[in-house]
Amino acid sequence: MKEARKLSRRSVRTERRLFLADGPKAVEGALEVPDRVVEVFATPEAAERYAGLATTGPAWTLVDERALASLSDSVHPAGVVAVCRFLDVPLVELLETPHRPRLVAVCADVRDPGNAGTVLRCADAAGADSVVLAGHSVDAYNPKTVRASVGSLFHLPVAVEEDPAVAVRAAQGAGLQVLAADGAGEVDLDDAGELLARPTAWLFGNEAWGLPDELAALADHRVRIPIYGRAESLNLATAAALCLYATARSRRR
Repeated sequence: MKEARKLSRRSVRTERRLFLADGPKAVEGALEVPDRVVEVFATPEAAERYAGLATTGPAWTLVDERALASLSDSVHPAGVVAVCRFLDVPLVELLETPHRPRLVAVCADVRDPGNAGTVLRCADAAGADSVVLAGHSVDAYNPKTVRASVGSLFHLPVAVEEDPAVAVRAAQGAGLQVLAADGAGEVDLDDAGELLARPTAWLFGNEAWGLPDELAALADHRVRIPIYGRAESLNLATAAALCLYATARSRRR
């Protein structure tokens, strides 16, 4: 327990390449990935409630509620937390698979863990092949990111790339067009049907300032989401959901 608590710090997670998956959905997703779960801690009540999960993976260690709460940053801990091995893969490996990806989400300098986790969840729901966290984006293994992904972190490959420009060029080198989600884009999402049918990497920017001009300029097209009311802009995760689902629909027509 003492060692597991240290994983609340990013530096320790990075050094040990271990993180905490908090809650039944996250633990369920982790247990579905072979050789990913190191240990599971649970209260006796949670172990009984989620007995079906306890039949796979390592034996669960029972702890009291106070001890379990020290592993969770949730206001109301669900009573089960897993220690898991890192999941990310090199960007080259992610893009150069035998079945090359057709839909990728690239997050550039996305700082909010809730947004990053929600983008992972939306990408998973839309049938995307992978997600790239680039630049100074939040740690994929931040507890809030893991929780906001509701298990989706374990469902699709994730890569981490320090330079967003490298991620853009790598996607283009793998045969993907890069579409930058940009409120001032020259293409309207409602009119982008022909573009959306192609293998695509969506590029999403920071919550506050969006995409830097020099990064957006590397994209093949800048696409804007039409706003029909008086709102100035859309939340990043909402914008990502609209763009990813527009592409998913186009691919299925």
